[in-house]
Amino acid sequence: MEKKIIYLDNAATTPMYPEAVEVMLPYFTERFGNPSSQYSLANEGKRAIESARKQIAATIGARPEEIYFTGSGTEADNWAIKAVAQAYRDKGRHIITTKIEHHAVLHTCEALEREGYRVTYLTPDEDGIIFPERLLRVLTPDTILVSVMTANNEIGTIEPIEELAKIATERGILFHTDAVQAYGKLPLSVEDGNIAMLSASAHKIGGPKGVGFLYVRRDVRLQSFLHGGAQEKRRRAGTENVPGIVGFAKAVELTFASREESEQRESELRDYFMERVLSEIPYARVTGSVKERLPGHVSFCFQFIEGETVLIMLDSDGICGSSGSACTTGQTEPSHVLTAIGLPEDVVHGALRFTLGRDTTKEDIDFTIDRMKEVIGRIRAMSPYYAKFAARDGKE
Repeated sequence: MEKKIIYLDNAATTPMYPEAVEVMLPYFTERFGNPSSQYSLANEGKRAIESARKQIAATIGARPEEIYFTGSGTEADNWAIKAVAQAYRDKGRHIITTKIEHHAVLHTCEALEREGYRVTYLTPDEDGIIFPERLLRVLTPDTILVSVMTANNEIGTIEPIEELAKIATERGILFHTDAVQAYGKLPLSVEDGNIAMLSASAHKIGGPKGVGFLYVRRDVRLQSFLHGGAQEKRRRAGTENVPGIVGFAKAVELTFASREESEQRESELRDYFMERVLSEIPYARVTGSVKERLPGHVSFCFQFIEGETVLIMLDSDGICGSSGSACTTGQTEPSHVLTAIGLPEDVVHGALRFTLGRDTTKEDIDFTIDRMKEVIGRIRAMSPYYAKFAARDGKE
């Protein structure tokens, strides 16, 4: 009998909606025309792109002409930050971001530092929250951009974006947010004008990989990211990924049709998951904010274990999750997010993240937690450090 897969890594990617796959297929076959061409076959693709642009713009209160399609959320982040750095360098060369951003933002900022820009990395509190007061303290006359993610991918913390964006905008500073984890899960609006740029990705909401978008407020000076043809108003050259954009639009339609119901359901399952783990597995702690948290996002650190070892053992039961450790240059290093919120390295290595999706059931969660209890107990039973600690802890 085929083993059931319990997929709890939706922050990494999501299964595509079958309906999104279905609407994409004709654009690989009979509607294959290049949308930059002039004949009827090409116009079908062009109309599909503009329809998708209009549909996506409506979900964040933007105008269609403010939406630019990209190849990923990573590209959108790169484009936003680099374009502002180039277009506004006559005003200043200071950029502010946070220590817990996705590497698409952090590595882009590091690249700009090598070009002479100055970057300030804000430290969050122990829940991963960036307080507005911390932003106020580091603003300077030559600050040109503030980039803070809407919600963190590793710990699920939702940032006070509205307050942060208002602080920046009132001082004439552009504000960008990486909303890859939040788009389709939280209500987002750029209508008040405080958010100048916003990045999102299709494959986080049941769409295809290889397509995202960057919202750019119409008054922002936007440098071209790719040079070549006239696509995306001459700012991102290259033949458009018509099937991907069409699939993205369908995923948007389906996601936003049930967004509020999904938010409530996944929040309830999230809370149930956290309550069971904290009450049934000793020496566990939630990482990130319990209150200001993405629906469907649970993350923990367990003492006396290696998170990756637990994941390997859970995988044998068909359970897919994620560890807080990132693999870089062939070596396992502590998560930059968990380190930034002040967790010691020995605790960080015991990190596990589970992100729920539209198909997750309470039975899936119960099975996962039961297996976690068994696996973590087995690993700890082999640890002399755990035995000594538990014995001492029991006497105190």
